[in-house]
Amino acid sequence: MATGALQQAQAEKLTLLLADNSSGYFGVNLRPDQPKPYQARVWRGGKTVHLGYFATAGEAALYVARTPEGRAAAAERAAAAVPLTIEEARQQAQAEKLTLLVAENKTGYFGVHLSNPGQLKPYKAQVRRGGKMVHLGTFATAEEAALCVARSPEGRAAAAERAAAAAPLTSEEARQQAQAEKLTLLVAESKSGYFGVHLAEPGLSKPYKAQVRRGGKLVQLGYFATAEEAALCVARTPEGRAAAGRAAAAEGQGAAPAVPSGASLKEEGTVPPMPPGAFVKEEGVVPPMPPDAFVKLEDVVKEEEGSIDGRPKRRRTK
Repeated sequence: MATGALQQAQAEKLTLLLADNSSGYFGVNLRPDQPKPYQARVWRGGKTVHLGYFATAGEAALYVARTPEGRAAAAERAAAAVPLTIEEARQQAQAEKLTLLVAENKTGYFGVHLSNPGQLKPYKAQVRRGGKMVHLGTFATAEEAALCVARSPEGRAAAAERAAAAAPLTSEEARQQAQAEKLTLLVAESKSGYFGVHLAEPGLSKPYKAQVRRGGKLVQLGYFATAEEAALCVARTPEGRAAAGRAAAAEGQGAAPAVPSGASLKEEGTVPPMPPGAFVKEEGVVPPMPPDAFVKLEDVVKEEEGSIDGRPKRRRTK
């Protein structure tokens, strides 16, 4: 009778879906305690709907195949066909210009979870949409589920973000990029070696956190694979540019200290500037006289040795 059911299904262009159960068919259960032991049933509106009992599994499967649920299941099975291998999934992704995003989880793919181990389709694809987790379907392989995620808007956005991050910049590449943008990667005495960069998550793929103080609060800028990338992110901020400006000014002062207003530099062999009205007094030089000064002349008598008629000689000088 199974052969007759199969021929009838072919005539009606239906599929008798096989399944891993006691009857061998999708939607058919073996009930040995019944005169007609094969029960046909489907899941409809959140409930199991009983379709009847049949003498053979083929008859029950044909009845299931005629229902909307049976047709939908057949269409889904046909679409899935043979599960894609890793290589086939990658080739299909390349053909559609999609990226199967890898992730550090049990499945190895972003948005893919191993939810039903032991089932025909154990891998569940899901994305976060509008603040909620959205179920995209279950699949036989992780690669098929990853391909489904990659086709979603969320998968495309995640791939674009990953591509923007690309390969982590090396120390030299970060410095070259900073030079190209005329920025300064400020060094600091910290574990990271850079201003505004902290080693926050050792062991993770992006362990370096970039942050600045803005408006009295610490603002997190993101996590990066290398300290240089994080330092470049900080250098691009207004706070990073201001810190670089202060560092440059301090360095300039260290090279040639600024002279306070009113002060002068005293060097060896030089005379400091003199206050107004002062003058230099030198030996053998008469200092300049004030405008209202005058010279008073007096007679001076100088006695000399020798005498005339017993009296000393005198000379008048002026």
